Amino acid sequence: MTRGPILIDLEDESPGPAPDTAPPVPAGDAFEEPQGHGMQAAARIAARRPSRLSRLFWTVLGALLATVLSVMAWDFAAGLMARNAVLGWVVSGLGAALLLLLLVIALREAAGLARLRRVDALGRAAEAALAARDLDAARRVVARLDALYAGREDTRWGRARLAELGADQFDAEALLQVAETELLTPLDTAATREVEAAARQVAMVTALVPLALADVATALTANVRMIRRVAEIYGGRAGTLGGWRLTRAVMAHLLATGAVAVGDDLLGSVAGGGVLSRVSRRFGEGVVNGALTARVGVAAMEVCRPVPFGSGRRPSVSRLVRQALAGLFSGA
Repeated sequence: MTRGPILIDLEDESPGPAPDTAPPVPAGDAFEEPQGHGMQAAARIAARRPSRLSRLFWTVLGALLATVLSVMAWDFAAGLMARNAVLGWVVSGLGAALLLLLLVIALREAAGLARLRRVDALGRAAEAALAARDLDAARRVVARLDALYAGREDTRWGRARLAELGADQFDAEALLQVAETELLTPLDTAATREVEAAARQVAMVTALVPLALADVATALTANVRMIRRVAEIYGGRAGTLGGWRLTRAVMAHLLATGAVAVGDDLLGSVAGGGVLSRVSRRFGEGVVNGALTARVGVAAMEVCRPVPFGSGRRPSVSRLVRQALAGLFSGA
């Protein structure tokens, strides 16, 4: 129990800053401009090439597991056949059917890779014909283009128009422009819709799902599916392996050129994302992730298209983002 008053000496008796002269409170991360971190992380994951050591590890592990499973299946079928011949033959038939299905899947993957190489070779031939202004080479490109889409009913009218109008063209550039207008424009429209849908999905999940890494997972899966669909629209028909290799090639190209980042061609979209980030950072990130997805989609269209885009025909990223996100964040 204390007796009498207690005196406390203050070392610094200078008054603190007045309210009007106090420094502003730092804004923190709430007003940080959105950068599309989820989309950039997904691009880095997709473009990453495994090392030789990791490839060797997975190859040896796969061979070991295949051997173990084969021996186990053989022992199981043999033991079951010794106990009951009917059940043993049934299990053996199921095993043979499984091996046949695996062979069919492998053949489809090989056919998908071959078709992707065919489309890529056609694009290089078209570029060479345009550079050399070679009419004969351009006619060969058009003939190969017609053969590529010969089995598709949705291109029947365009191929007929190309055959009708192509005979009257005596310039390589004019002939390929007719091919773009009559045959590839409907395919460009379908590919653009796929890009818009992917951008809308990535933006919406980023903005509305607060789970950690949800934007990265959504961006990765949506972009892989979008690139596969774009390849199928242009005639690539990539399988699982071919689609992943195509995705890695597109993402590696974009990372090498610095395109998976907020740039000048995204200023309009990012401006909207910056305004929304003042209300919610996730809404702003959603807009930017959607815009970067649209940029990846345009790059995929350039890679998968059998004829390069002519002057003024390349889709605009800003326009794709506006069409994809129109009304999505209007209530924000």
